[in-house]
Amino acid sequence: MGGLETERVVVGWAARDPSGILSPYTYTLRNTGPEDVLLKVLSCGICHTDIHQVKNELGMSRYPMVPGHEVVGEVVEVGSEVTNFRVGDVVGVGVIVGCCRNCNPCKSDVEQYCNKKIWSYNDVYTDGKTTQGGFAQSMIVDQKFVVKIPDGMSAEQAAPLLCAGLTVYSPLSHFGLNKSGLRGGILGLGGVGHMGVKIAKAMGHHVTVISSSDKKRAEAMEHLGADEYLVSSDATRMQEFADTLDYIIDTVPAVHALEPYLSLLKLDGRLILMGVINAPLQFLTPLVMLGRKSITGSFIGSMKETEEMLEFCKEKGITSMIEVVKMDYVNKALERLEKNDVRYRFVVDVAGSKLEP
Repeated sequence: MGGLETERVVVGWAARDPSGILSPYTYTLRNTGPEDVLLKVLSCGICHTDIHQVKNELGMSRYPMVPGHEVVGEVVEVGSEVTNFRVGDVVGVGVIVGCCRNCNPCKSDVEQYCNKKIWSYNDVYTDGKTTQGGFAQSMIVDQKFVVKIPDGMSAEQAAPLLCAGLTVYSPLSHFGLNKSGLRGGILGLGGVGHMGVKIAKAMGHHVTVISSSDKKRAEAMEHLGADEYLVSSDATRMQEFADTLDYIIDTVPAVHALEPYLSLLKLDGRLILMGVINAPLQFLTPLVMLGRKSITGSFIGSMKETEEMLEFCKEKGITSMIEVVKMDYVNKALERLEKNDVRYRFVVDVAGSKLEP
């Protein structure tokens, strides 16, 4: 590896087409500048969005594509103007690696809503090179989009917090729902949902998990600490819970009816959409109007919120429930994730994997 001004050849695991099958891929990292951080990837979580992207389900995939946006790595080199990080620091990189820095969201420190944001993979960087993600030996990232992992937090535990944890923490914080005594619902108990239960409980909320079947009841109540478990097809129980919740975090990444869940919300309650769904959803307006309810969305979180969230999780002792795999298992992991066959997040041990063919 040369100095920061030279390109580096690295190996990652990339999808070549919409089959979404990953295999070793050799490429060069973009040219680096004075504010860039070179990191050796240690761990990378697998998010449901990775499936959407590698399979071109959103219609905007560019191949070859190295996915992975829950990245924890060790700083190997820093540019001459990097002030926040030193060689040897353990750091995180999430969904975004660039923004315009001039628009209102950027100036308001909510750069995740910048219309010119640059995704950590499947995008084009300012120099014209394709961005590639964390299923790889190394990444080069502008220091603005790098965050320090708190001391004592392991790489594999920290990785899912950078997307799943942040995705839940940000709306709870922004909408003033981070105070104790609230009653919240978590719809869908996957990677984001399980973090939702943990973070909401740590904020002092009474948490109800809402699921389509009874099969996750024991996990929700015993392992994650939920207070109630509600099966959405149980009409009697759903009626009992009408007008009881201050908010619902809806993590379902597929088309589903909204009316059953809107009816659970109190006056001024919020249904917060988080699942990436590439088709229209429907609802009857009186269900919203007659309770002054809101249907809103939220997208990951800002770098400032990322730092807050990591400190909150460290302070409260919040950890992710994960299954650690090697890179040679990644295709099977994606297959299992698509079937919701994981409790609750896969994390790839990148540094401990053989990436070369």
